[in-house]
Amino acid sequence: MKMKKVFLLLNGEKPKKLPDFHDYDLICATDGAYQYLKKNKVKPDFISGDFDSLESMPINIKTIHTPNQNFTDFDKILQILFDKGFFLIDVFGASGKEQDHFLGNLHTVIKWKDKLKITLFDDFGIYFFGEKECVFTECLKKTISLIPFPTATKIFTKGLKYNLYNEDLNFGTKIGTRNKALEKTVNISFKSGELLVFINH
Repeated sequence: MKMKKVFLLLNGEKPKKLPDFHDYDLICATDGAYQYLKKNKVKPDFISGDFDSLESMPINIKTIHTPNQNFTDFDKILQILFDKGFFLIDVFGASGKEQDHFLGNLHTVIKWKDKLKITLFDDFGIYFFGEKECVFTECLKKTISLIPFPTATKIFTKGLKYNLYNEDLNFGTKIGTRNKALEKTVNISFKSGELLVFINH
């Protein structure tokens, strides 16, 4: 059975171009991001947050109040989606603006990555925390970066201009930025740690 896919908009830098919403089974946003959807005449299935950033509550849109300040709006909306049975999440607006928010969003993705399949989108491409063995298609000539978070061990890659063969990456010592895909299919595997994969257009 095909997994249902969610479009989630956060309150970071907004995408210059919105995706085709026919690809999504559910559209949602945090309260701070809702105005961008409204401006573009996109009606979400629901929005959530503490609603402190809204001048007035939206009409005819489901709102879920999540006032708990021990968790970020991103964390809380992922919990809602998980409880509703949605596990495939495309996130827009996770980066840009204040960079502590961006790092906080990456922290949240790591917390949830074993329960949800989360892919983050910006105007340059996509990024995500890779599984221990990954295969990516349609990569030819794309720029691919591998960022350990903070360490990833025994990495092997195939299909890149500069492949890794049983190598470790450590943030602050060695990372793998701005590589190029020489083949349509790219294989990446590693033994332990966390590896943040960027695939740019």
